[in-house]
Amino acid sequence: MIAEQRRRSILEELERLESVSVALLSERFGVSDMTIRRDLDALSSRNLLRKVHGGAVPVGASAGGKAAVEPHFAQKRSLNQPEKQAIAREASALIEVGDTVALSAGTTTWTVAAGLLPEKQDLTFITNSTNIALTLQENGWDHIVLSGGIFRTPSDALVGPYADRTLSNLNADVLFLGVHGIHPKAGLTTPNIAEAETNRCLVEAAQRVVVVADSSKLGVVALAEIVPLSQADFIVTDEGAPEEMLNAIRLAGVEVIVAKARG
Repeated sequence: MIAEQRRRSILEELERLESVSVALLSERFGVSDMTIRRDLDALSSRNLLRKVHGGAVPVGASAGGKAAVEPHFAQKRSLNQPEKQAIAREASALIEVGDTVALSAGTTTWTVAAGLLPEKQDLTFITNSTNIALTLQENGWDHIVLSGGIFRTPSDALVGPYADRTLSNLNADVLFLGVHGIHPKAGLTTPNIAEAETNRCLVEAAQRVVVVADSSKLGVVALAEIVPLSQADFIVTDEGAPEEMLNAIRLAGVEVIVAKARG
């Protein structure tokens, strides 16, 4: 396949998937990563796509990939609030006195943080979310480590090499991880490649990994894998979760907690 044919095919893949990675395209067309990067450079120079870390998205899309699929933090915060509140109550019960608690960026993890009051003493927090750090501070917590890094939207996460380096040198007792998708085969996923890498650092730093996700995330597969499903210890979700999906999660060795909304 000559370069121009391959580039047309790349655009077709991008139209079909709405985001593509260098690794996916390299495997799809049987060429090296470097060749794909040159193709993306050429297409970007013609304003036919927008390059992002590790791949490309359509022109006008966010760096996270599917712009219509991942709304901004401020929009997502109001979605599924009863479910998120229920999930947060169940998740916070997994915290023990004296824990170092890590929280990834996201609206469900933010809901967990917003519900934590200084009644559990001697907690230390690690996060890559300015929203979560500010909320913890407003609630009276003072032992908060913010990762630093590149600020990206729509999830208002700090990502990139500075964030990754900081998190790789820390240790947490428990991580509350927000995700875009949970799938038995595809694992825990997010639309943003850089955020997936930073979340992977958080997972590696934690003794226990608690995924907090409402039932709309189950069965969803986003662009970038964070880690396989088996690396989670708990998944806390809501009553809308299909039993078939919950059983598949349990078969992966993950404990499922179904949170019930207050009537």
